[in-house]
Amino acid sequence: MAFYIASIIAILATVMVITRYNMIHALLYLVVSFLAVAVIFFMLGAPFVAALEVIIYAGAIVVLIIFVIMMLNMKEESVEQERKWFSKNIWIGPGILALVLLGELVYILVTSERVLLNNAVVDSKAVGMSLYGPYIIGVELCGLLLMAGIVGAYHLGRQRRKVIHRFLEKTEE
Repeated sequence: MAFYIASIIAILATVMVITRYNMIHALLYLVVSFLAVAVIFFMLGAPFVAALEVIIYAGAIVVLIIFVIMMLNMKEESVEQERKWFSKNIWIGPGILALVLLGELVYILVTSERVLLNNAVVDSKAVGMSLYGPYIIGVELCGLLLMAGIVGAYHLGRQRRKVIHRFLEKTEE
């Protein structure tokens, strides 16, 4: 039952990510989606993968997306519009979904309800052996793809005119 609740929350949050026009709102729902997927991994007997899901995706990737938003250097009008959009009502949807996930996780931990596939728990050593064994080419290609994305985001977001620091400008007297 807990598996189905986490699955429904993951699907709902992912649909909300796709349908939001505001990037920050979509980002909040993306975090909830990652948390729901982490709960699913935990239930399937992969606590290490669940922890990686939270640390890498819900933590690092979201911070990277926020960094890209900041790097795009929004103008003052955009900042004011963002302040209007960022109200207390924004937190209601992701907050409710996250509370349901938290209640579900507490229930799972208390009742020890886990669905184990082949009764094998995946630990960190098995993940490391897989990533740096037969899947090393995939890991390296993902690294190259991420680097290309970062360079592309920089070139799309950089300012076209040369900016001179205010202390280096000549002042007319």
